[in-house]
Amino acid sequence: MEFYTIGVYNSTESVFFQKLLNAKIDTFCDIRQRRGVRGAKYSFVNSNKLQLKLSELGINYAHVLPLAPTSEIRDLQRKTDYVSGILKNERLLLGEKFTNEYKMGVLRKFDFDYFFEQLENVGANRIVLFCVEEHHGACHRSIVADWLSEKYTFQITHL
Repeated sequence: MEFYTIGVYNSTESVFFQKLLNAKIDTFCDIRQRRGVRGAKYSFVNSNKLQLKLSELGINYAHVLPLAPTSEIRDLQRKTDYVSGILKNERLLLGEKFTNEYKMGVLRKFDFDYFFEQLENVGANRIVLFCVEEHHGACHRSIVADWLSEKYTFQITHL
């Protein structure tokens, strides 16, 4: 299995899906808590539209809710951003409190063996982890990617 990450902000619909096709992604793991975005600009990644388009492209879709940060963990990052005077869309890295709580509260509890088994059951080879932030370091998908790399020695590519 090969793992990739992708965000959507500052991308267009055509560029976003072309990245998936260029990387030959066969399985799309949506690791957002809420599977929608506000406004028309990114409506193509709202759950129903996204799943329809991925189906047309022959890409499996899975919502992996247990990998989403809880609202409480997300609030930690909001507070860090506020204190730092950084807007969410300008953030390049996650705060230490968010990262630590996410690792302890989400990743340590997540059943990666079951996750890998489910991926194998659908014949997944090239899996992308998706959330909305443009920069992977500003998103929890980077923490998941680092965990996969460190604990399971997967190589991760950021699209």
